[in-house]
Amino acid sequence: MSHQPIDRRTVLRGMGTALALPMLGAMRPQAASAGGLSPEVAAPQRTAFFYVPNGMHMPDWTPQQIGTDYGLPATLAPLDPYRDRLNVLSGLTLDGARAHGDGPGDHARSVAAYLTGAHPKKTDGAGIYNGPSVDQILAQHAGDQTKLASLEVGMEGSAPAGRCDSGYSCVYTSNISWRTATTPVAKEVDPGALFDRLFGTENERESAEAAANRQLYRRSILDLVRHDARKLHTALGSDDRRKLDEYLYAVRELEKRINGSEKLDRVEQEIPDYPRPEGVPRKYDEHMNLLFDVMTLAFQTDSTRVMSFMYANAGSNRSYRNIGVKDGHHDLSHHGNSRDKQEQISAINLFHMQLFVGFLDRLAAIPEGDGTLLDHCTIVYGSGIADGNRHNHGQLPVLTIGNAGKKFRTGQHIRFADETPLTNLYLSMLHAAGAQARSFGDSNGTLSELLGD
Repeated sequence: MSHQPIDRRTVLRGMGTALALPMLGAMRPQAASAGGLSPEVAAPQRTAFFYVPNGMHMPDWTPQQIGTDYGLPATLAPLDPYRDRLNVLSGLTLDGARAHGDGPGDHARSVAAYLTGAHPKKTDGAGIYNGPSVDQILAQHAGDQTKLASLEVGMEGSAPAGRCDSGYSCVYTSNISWRTATTPVAKEVDPGALFDRLFGTENERESAEAAANRQLYRRSILDLVRHDARKLHTALGSDDRRKLDEYLYAVRELEKRINGSEKLDRVEQEIPDYPRPEGVPRKYDEHMNLLFDVMTLAFQTDSTRVMSFMYANAGSNRSYRNIGVKDGHHDLSHHGNSRDKQEQISAINLFHMQLFVGFLDRLAAIPEGDGTLLDHCTIVYGSGIADGNRHNHGQLPVLTIGNAGKKFRTGQHIRFADETPLTNLYLSMLHAAGAQARSFGDSNGTLSELLGD
C-alpha cells in the first residue's frame, strides 16, 4: 500500500496540547519505498552538556594510556559499552574559573565559566556579567528548526539572586547556560513541568488551561490528542504504526511515573481520581531518571536539539546515603588527602556516571534513520574543577560521547598540551555544527586531534 509522506514537524493536537512525533519512515520524500531515511531527511544532530560539581577523584577518572588502546578507570568503567563513541579529553583548562585577582570563589566561577569560557564579574548583587554559553550559540544556530531552542535542566533550582560563594552571586553558582553576558537561563527541575512544557502548545494560556483540565479530569495527554492519533495511525504503514504505538506507550508510561501512580491505566479505560503531585521526587536517582526520560522524549521528538543538565549547583553538599555516603559532597571534596574521603568521592563520581550511562542507554535503544538516537547526539560530560581539594581548573575531567555528525574521531583518550583551553572543544563543536565562529571565549584554535579528516 502506498502512503503519502508527512511533514517532519507534524504534531498531534487537541485542547492546548501539541504532541510532537518521533522520526517516522513516512517523513521521507518517498514514503512508500523501503529502507532507511533518504539523504534529504537526514536525522538531525543533537547536543547536550552535563555538569558535575566539586570536581572528581582524578586517579579513578584519567586513563593511564593514550590513544585508542587504553583502559577505563573505575569511574569511567560503566562507559565500556560506548567506548567506540567515547573520547576522554585530558589536559583541558578553564582559565575563566581562575581567580585573576578576585580571590576565593572557585566554585561559582567554575560553573559560570564552564560553558562560556568567560571570567565572571565578582558581584553578589546587580551588575552580573559573564558571557554567552556555547549551548545558547548552538541553540541560536538551530533553534528556529525546533519547538524549543534549548532546554536547561537540573536537580536543583536556579537562584535569581543572593550571595553564595565568597562574594559571588548565587546566579553564578546555579546557571551554566547564559543567553547573553547578563542573561542566565534558569533550569527546570520539576519533571512534570518539563513534560508540560514539552507537550504544550506555543499559546501559554491555552497550554496552562489544558494542563489544568488534565489534572481536574485526570485525563492523559493522549486523551486530548486521540482523534489526531487515530487519523494518523490509519495513514501510516505497518512499521510506522508500530513505531507510533511504541512511542505513545512510552509517553503514557512516563505520565504514570510523573503522576506517581500506577493506577493510571490505558487511554481507553477510565482514569481514576488521583491528583498530580506538586514538586519533585524526594529520591535523587528517581528524580534524575524522570528528568532523563523527559529529556529523551525531547530529543526523540526533535522538540529541541540542545540541552544542558546540572547534577547539582556549585559547591553542593548533598549526601548520598543511598550509596553509603553520609557526609556532604562538598565537605568530602576537601579531602586533605584522606584515603577514606577520596574513596567516598569516587563512589559519588561512579554513581553519577551510572545514572548518566542510563541516559545513554535510553538514547541507544531508540532506532532513528540509519542508526539510533544516540548516533545522532554529541554529549559533553565533565566539571570546571579537577581535584576539589586543590580547586584547580587545569587538567579537567572532560569526555565526549558521539562524533558530531561524523566530524569527530572517537574511541580514544587524548592528552592535550597543558593550558589548552576547554573552549577549543566548544569552537570545534561549533564548526562541526556549521556555525560560523572564529573564536569562542578564550579559545586559541580548534582541537585537531579530535576533528576528523
